[in-house]
Amino acid sequence: MIDPVVDSHIADGIAVLTLNNPSKRNALSTGMMVALIDALESVGAEPHVHAIILRANGPVFSAGHDLRELVDHDQEEYENIFNVCTELMMLIRTLGQPVIAEVRGLATAAGCQLVAACDLAVASEDAHFATPGVNIGLFCTTPGIAVSRTVPRKKALEMLLTGVPISAADAERAGLVNRVVPADQLEETTRLLAERIAASSNETIKLGKDAFYRQVEMNTADAYRFGQSKMVENLGQADAKEGIQAFLEKRKPRWTG
Repeated sequence: MIDPVVDSHIADGIAVLTLNNPSKRNALSTGMMVALIDALESVGAEPHVHAIILRANGPVFSAGHDLRELVDHDQEEYENIFNVCTELMMLIRTLGQPVIAEVRGLATAAGCQLVAACDLAVASEDAHFATPGVNIGLFCTTPGIAVSRTVPRKKALEMLLTGVPISAADAERAGLVNRVVPADQLEETTRLLAERIAASSNETIKLGKDAFYRQVEMNTADAYRFGQSKMVENLGQADAKEGIQAFLEKRKPRWTG
């Protein structure tokens, strides 16, 4: 039996998706991206899943697009590749559950884009990140969309214009990852972060994640109008009523999901 290119496991409200093609440096081939989309949609539809961890087998998190798919094909085939890639990145944003990248080793080009597209990221001290397309004459324009919305503009441009990898420590300072830990603590640290999220109301997390991404693209006045409407909507939900009552009664809340 052939191992799946994306392995999926669910336990205690947390789904762990593992890129499982280390011999190809977990390249984001069309097949890999479609498998990851299917896996994300599947676990995202599970009401008992509160958080998703995205990790990889092998020494490379992901080397980005499979370059063999980017030669000797026609425009329609290239458009399909990038359509699938965009679908994957947008799916991460629109899923109700937070997606946490657990990064060990190298994340380059679309692999770096994948990390930037995740809601949170934890990296091992030996991780590195790069958008090196400029070095082969193919500017990392689509990876730059996610990266430039995660790190400051000048840092994003430095990565895109030079292709030089940045260390995990630099990635943390730039905001590409949330925290950096020793390699032997990576899995535990990521799991603890996911467990902390999973302890909260799924209903509330889903509303909050969606509201966050929508308001950050608004001007301040519009964001406040939108935000106050979401607060009122949130107050009408069962888990908000339960959570406030539990706090007042000094007990642990009993969430609906």
